[in-house]
Amino acid sequence: MEIIKFHGNTTELNPLRRLLILACLFILVAPIFAQEERPVILAIGESTTAGYGVPSDQSYPSQLQRLIDEAGYNYQVVNLGRNGYTTDMAISNLHRGMLLQPKIVLIALGGNDRSNSRASGRSEANLRKLVSLYVETDAAVYLADRTPTTDGGDVTRNSLFSLVAREEGATLMPSLRQDIAGNPDYLIGDMRHPNAAGYAIIARRIFGLLEHSLE
Repeated sequence: MEIIKFHGNTTELNPLRRLLILACLFILVAPIFAQEERPVILAIGESTTAGYGVPSDQSYPSQLQRLIDEAGYNYQVVNLGRNGYTTDMAISNLHRGMLLQPKIVLIALGGNDRSNSRASGRSEANLRKLVSLYVETDAAVYLADRTPTTDGGDVTRNSLFSLVAREEGATLMPSLRQDIAGNPDYLIGDMRHPNAAGYAIIARRIFGLLEHSLE
């Protein structure tokens, strides 16, 4: 039987047991550090990013994570989508995303600003700030477009996203609702939000956009 001797505030262990304990600790904490070191893909957006209407594991960020894992890429997708999110809210929570030091940022915002008079007048400034600050960290930023066909609104307002992407150094990607809007096969009962199959379309499209830059 091993004897543990106490000398003041120190505990002496058999050297072999000490090595075994250290090895066990390494096995326990190594996966945690490995996970923390995975480059982050950050998804910022409204209810369509949050995964409204489906279980969390069927949201587009969750399905994107599975596609990335299945393809053997070592990235972690973090979902910062929230129902009802406005660009004002995104700016207020900017520090949360910045702390993650994302390598890739997916931004799909602006729809809820139309129904929020305070946010509506600041949409362009907020989007520019959000995009430019992430670009300055050397993150690859993708900004989702919005069109009258997929998202409602008018042509003048929707052209804002193309303009911001071009002038602030982001890549313009299609509206999240492209190929989904108006199709009951891909929408829940409210005919506005995707179902699991609709979110799968979004995840596959975004994976296709990102795959060339994944390592």
